[in-house]
Amino acid sequence: MMEYLTMAPVASVIFVLTLATSLWAFSDPNIYAKFILNPYEASRGHRVYTIITSGLIHADWNHLFFNMLSYYFFAFQLEAMLGHWQFGVLYMVSLILSDLPSIQKHKEDSWYNTLGASGAISAVIFSAILFNPHGQMGLIFIPGIRIPAWIFGILYLVYCHFAAKHARDNINHDAHMFGALSGILITIILHHTVINEFFSKF
Repeated sequence: MMEYLTMAPVASVIFVLTLATSLWAFSDPNIYAKFILNPYEASRGHRVYTIITSGLIHADWNHLFFNMLSYYFFAFQLEAMLGHWQFGVLYMVSLILSDLPSIQKHKEDSWYNTLGASGAISAVIFSAILFNPHGQMGLIFIPGIRIPAWIFGILYLVYCHFAAKHARDNINHDAHMFGALSGILITIILHHTVINEFFSKF
């Protein structure tokens, strides 16, 4: 644990805070009511803080497990490559940007709520892909099948775009897609040479 705190203190704090807050919400429904993002309200200037707090809670154990597992695989190493404050900026700004399209899309839907850190974690994953495009990636529920990270990234974006238009699975695919795109953009801004480094590896 001390190794992670030394190597990636910002990622460690976010990891522990998200776990703790999500577990707190599991035992206290009032936390969901206070922290969840409702685009109808946020678009009218009410409870705007939930753009951030909604990223600290999750719908259930599976949602929390898959998000934190993905975060664990990429966040700590990414902070070591990107920098401490840079990682914090990437995570927080992507968390906000990933929710803005959902707020616009559902600003008239008073019934619609969204939560989870998926947008920011997508940003972390795609930032990591820029640094290591040939790393092997796959899906946990399809073991044994691994593909280069850059191909995985393209397929992921195509899937998110399609799912955002057609899926009815209560998953905020818009947040996933725009989180990923935010991660790419912010990484380029923070690390100007990453694009050249990316293409030089092909």
